Amino acid sequence: MVSVVYGGANGSVYKLEQSSQFMAVRTRSKRSLLSGPVPRQECEALQGFEMCFSIPEAGVEIFEKRTSSRSITVKKAKASLRNQADVRFAGSVLMDGNSSEPVIYTENIFVKFEDGIEQPQCRAVIAEVGLTVKRRIDYLHNAWFVAAPEGCGQVVFELAEKLLKYSGVEFCHPELVRRKGRRQIFNQQWHLKSTTVNGISISAGSQVDKAHETSRGAGTVIAVIDDGVDIDHPEFSGASKIIAPADFQFRSDNPRPKHSSDNHGTACAGVACANGSLGASGVAPEARLMPIRNVSSLGSQAEADAIAWAVDQGADVISCSWGPADGRWWDPSDPRHNTFAPLPDSTRLAIEHATQNGRQGKGCVIMWAAGNGNEDVGMDGYAINPNVFAVAACNDSGKRSIYSDWGDAIFCAFPSNDFGHGLFNHPDPLTPGIWTTDRRHGAGYNDGDLAKGDIEGQFTNSFGGTSSAAPGAAGVAALVLSINPDLHWQQVADVLRRSCDAIDTTNGNYQNGRSPLYGYGRINAQTAVQLAQPQQLTDSITITGMFMEPIVDMQTTNVSLAVADSRELVSAKVSVDLQHSWIGDLTVSLIPPGGDAIILHDREGSGKNDIKRSYDAGIIPELSALAGTPVTGDWKLEVTDHAFRDQGFIREFTLELVFEAVSRRKVSSKSESASAARKKPAKPKKPASARKAAGSRRKTRSRRKAG
Repeated sequence: MVSVVYGGANGSVYKLEQSSQFMAVRTRSKRSLLSGPVPRQECEALQGFEMCFSIPEAGVEIFEKRTSSRSITVKKAKASLRNQADVRFAGSVLMDGNSSEPVIYTENIFVKFEDGIEQPQCRAVIAEVGLTVKRRIDYLHNAWFVAAPEGCGQVVFELAEKLLKYSGVEFCHPELVRRKGRRQIFNQQWHLKSTTVNGISISAGSQVDKAHETSRGAGTVIAVIDDGVDIDHPEFSGASKIIAPADFQFRSDNPRPKHSSDNHGTACAGVACANGSLGASGVAPEARLMPIRNVSSLGSQAEADAIAWAVDQGADVISCSWGPADGRWWDPSDPRHNTFAPLPDSTRLAIEHATQNGRQGKGCVIMWAAGNGNEDVGMDGYAINPNVFAVAACNDSGKRSIYSDWGDAIFCAFPSNDFGHGLFNHPDPLTPGIWTTDRRHGAGYNDGDLAKGDIEGQFTNSFGGTSSAAPGAAGVAALVLSINPDLHWQQVADVLRRSCDAIDTTNGNYQNGRSPLYGYGRINAQTAVQLAQPQQLTDSITITGMFMEPIVDMQTTNVSLAVADSRELVSAKVSVDLQHSWIGDLTVSLIPPGGDAIILHDREGSGKNDIKRSYDAGIIPELSALAGTPVTGDWKLEVTDHAFRDQGFIREFTLELVFEAVSRRKVSSKSESASAARKKPAKPKKPASARKAAGSRRKTRSRRKAG
């Protein structure tokens, strides 16, 4: 048994067991052992085995023993394969002890040092452990992707554990990958408008047609990370439609499908932003598409790199219709229903990079397919991450799709396909599913059969799953940002939350406006774009104070601005300019007249220099509570230095106060603050990767090996 730690030295420990049923095989040529019309000699050793899944970018295939014959064993098969010229590695496979799912280690390690550690020190520690640098991770400070000695096998776990014990190492874990579950299962597009399909009237869409009267997504970019997109499809044509395409398997700018099974991404992209010029419109037809092909297994560094690429190339919205493999929705006894799949630190930090640095600091909106296992979404470390929005599926009758995952982390629902199931007393759907783009010329889901879509095979009529729901919600987010690009990602969440219609109120078990099946409800695109429109305000005042007030070690420093206005406050924005050589020492708070302190900065950033930043309710939700409070009096900026040796100055403190609108349209009677837009999910049955509390580390001037 081996273990891996996510969340740093005090994080969550996940144990993996040795499998007697699976084996991993890697070829030197990176070709499949089963490829080609003529069987290869190596196949003789695979008698009684069946390939479960592959990792194409590494040339690795996972085989499972499918026979009870005692003469056929994993041990004998490995020994036979190791004698073959093209076989580079034939080894054991680990498995999750709860679900019996195979988990593969790649002999690579992700490591992030504390921000204050210099690069030469990082490289020296990496070399001292016996690892080599493959590359620095550009989108994270002091993060590295390193390699253990080739052929070291499970020693990679010991090396990662050893590295994590070094002073100054913040996160460290081996690269573990597992089988990735795809979240799939003009008049035909009932999810966009009320229409008639096969003679049946359907009114269970998201009012997208009405939203298009105001917004069609112009000026926004939707990144679809999936298995490839047929970018030559007419619905993705136009000189400016495609932006920053990428393939993270072949490290190229060609995101087109490469394998016969690469059908998923084209359909997802069509749901989000197909042009609507030939036969299928996306939710945001005028949004640009960033197609990112990533077929790596779950947990790979490539999935984190793909998210970071989307951020750094200018994506506004990111759609991910993948995650841990789902349990069988019709089988409650499937062990995967009760197995927690953790989110690696490498991917978690890439997601944080998206919300902290995307859209020039306003943050990318990330929509994630909740899953198709008819199970608790709390078991999915990806979908429950507080920086993404888990999207469930509802059907053409306005009810839950039978497979859709449920739980406290569900943010909203979007229309998708469904199945009938007699044992669950679940009726047949009214339609085949979602009409969207397909790989052309019969290469995709529709091989040119009119019953499956169109006769040319350019569209499919039966796409679905939460795979379809997530890009649909992503499209609505693009409509919102097209109307109001200044919104912070949490403000977008608040708009989407308030736009949701509570569906299936009889069975939805809504508590305080939220359902475990539908989140806040089914997104209403028309309401969302109405809520997103900027308000015309009567007035605002900006007050700036210039200071050179010293920030002294182990002391608290205050500066203040006097406000004489007596009007009703709508919102407040605070800007600070602090000079300091170690901002991880500092807590910065705003104290309004007669109110409690609101923390703006809580010892984040470790050894970074200076703070020059603006804060509004989108970044600090507590600022929204100032609406309607008195503004007259002294507004204080309080800076506390919690450690010795570094000093600095308060240089500038600015208040921007906005007052009541002349005519504020009452689009919705709901008035919950933006802080409620993203309710944190309840604790899962097994804890997700624990994040260390910000600022919990003291600065360290000398670095040495722990213990």
